[in-house]
Amino acid sequence: MTGRAARSAAVLCSVLASWSLQAEPIRTDAGLVDGITLASGVRAWLGIPLAVPPVRELRWRAPQPVPQWNGVLHADRQAPMCLQVVRTRTMNHYFGNEATSEDCLYLNVWAPPFGDFQGSPPFGDFQGSPARAEKLPVIVWIYGGGFNVGSASMANYSGESLAESGVVRVNLAYRLGALGFLAHPDLTRESGYLGSGNYGLMDLVAGLQWVQRNIAAFGGDPANVTIAGQSAGSMAVALLQASPPARGLFTKIVGMSGSPFGQPLTAVTLAEGEAAGLALQQAFGAGSIEDLRDIGGDRIVAAPVAREPIVIDGRYVIGVQQAFESRQQADVPIMVGFTRDESFRSLGPVASVAELEAAVQRTFPPTAAAVLAAYRATDAASAARAAADIGRDSSVGAQMANWARAQAKYSRAPAYAYFFARRQPYAPAITFVDHDPATAGAYHSAEIPYFLRTRESLNLFRQTRIWEDVDVELERDMTELLVSFARDGKPKSARVPNWPVFDAAQPRVVSLGAEIRVVEWPNYDSLSLLAAPGEFPPGTGQAEVQAACGPCHAITVVTSARKSATEWASTVDAMITRGAPVADADYDVIVEYLARNFSAP
Repeated sequence: MTGRAARSAAVLCSVLASWSLQAEPIRTDAGLVDGITLASGVRAWLGIPLAVPPVRELRWRAPQPVPQWNGVLHADRQAPMCLQVVRTRTMNHYFGNEATSEDCLYLNVWAPPFGDFQGSPPFGDFQGSPARAEKLPVIVWIYGGGFNVGSASMANYSGESLAESGVVRVNLAYRLGALGFLAHPDLTRESGYLGSGNYGLMDLVAGLQWVQRNIAAFGGDPANVTIAGQSAGSMAVALLQASPPARGLFTKIVGMSGSPFGQPLTAVTLAEGEAAGLALQQAFGAGSIEDLRDIGGDRIVAAPVAREPIVIDGRYVIGVQQAFESRQQADVPIMVGFTRDESFRSLGPVASVAELEAAVQRTFPPTAAAVLAAYRATDAASAARAAADIGRDSSVGAQMANWARAQAKYSRAPAYAYFFARRQPYAPAITFVDHDPATAGAYHSAEIPYFLRTRESLNLFRQTRIWEDVDVELERDMTELLVSFARDGKPKSARVPNWPVFDAAQPRVVSLGAEIRVVEWPNYDSLSLLAAPGEFPPGTGQAEVQAACGPCHAITVVTSARKSATEWASTVDAMITRGAPVADADYDVIVEYLARNFSAP
């Protein structure tokens, strides 16, 4: 045996020795399931089906209930992740090669060790044993990845560490890419509710329904469920907050760096979504959605056809602004935030004050002077910093501010906001194909391993970080903040005893970095200067549209859209076809208003 083979065998043996099968199975509504006990004592059930595999005739259909099984399901290994492009070994967030499959609708559960939290086993229904009197809070994680990539099994998202802190953790899988987010006229006709698309969101609703039916058997409290996600996962939890079928399935929300309250993710009309679906069909030379079901899923997700993932389908997505303004959202506490150096809207390379001025004038022509006055720069370093701040604030910063503002305006439950500012300490000379440690700063998703206590996942296959005491202390606080929020809706820790509730009149955030302190929301008063052409300033929504355009009460306006008059006429026509009560006399008034205020550049 070679040295390398011996080391591989030793690693495999240690992995096999790190867990053992649990003695007693748990009863779920579909049958008995057993799991494994990890070296930490945490109990895990990996790869529990949440729906029938969405393959063949079930592709692009709502998730179907799992039928009863006989015997015991051994939930002792991770399920394949949904079809997507696979990460490479030198990427920043590489956590090992995972299998991929269209058969991917599974979930993972982690629960604390026996006897650690106010009592002894059993926690649930172990073949008739008495249930534990006090259930634990549940945190359900929803992965990000632009609705195109992501996995419930990534080490960065492991639930083991938080389970050690006294919560039950769940990771949900959902369909991705065009397999999870495709509207099409044929699918609209099949649906029974004159809508299509958003199948990945339907998977998440099905997963949360599974939690409600079954989590008590694992020690969790179905009446105390927090849904949390980052990037597209954060956008998903915001969409779930505004989704009528998701009402009552959760009691708190944590959103990290992403929301549908602004660009770059804005739900499009069903007509626009269907047009993208037809474009995909045409790209494959297919005659119908049935023909598309005969094409390999790997080819579907790899097709280079432009498509917005989220569609206003009238059932699962009615539009977040509309949902909040009509008080149809889940009125639950939210904890939301973003990182210092992330952005969904780069201004391009900026290495001087002159380059900053040119970029701002090019990107924000109506407000360029005011933007430059708000984000002052005097040299190359401050120009680069200003460009980064503008890119952040005009995208993810505005998204999170809009969400917090909508929560404060339309909900009784509070919003809490954070700002993550810690640059991770990289190993010397480490390189990545997708990430430059010299410029990354507090990058998009940098806060995840602190909240979930999974920092060591970044050193799983090679030393990429050399963690410092400040990281250990920051992780301790951030984990406490998340767990306390999940427990009673009030985030607090040793260094954050009093987190202020978000107030639009005095917007403050908890800054999480080498120091933890309460500060003003960065550049909050300047956000309105950064609205894109054709986009209302942050906080403007359907009510303001209707105030300026009385007949617009009959339609739902996607206020970040930019179209020509002809395109707006087609959009309004599609709304009328779906039942929007637009009078003939009002038609020209509506189209003219939209074309004037939301015209294509």
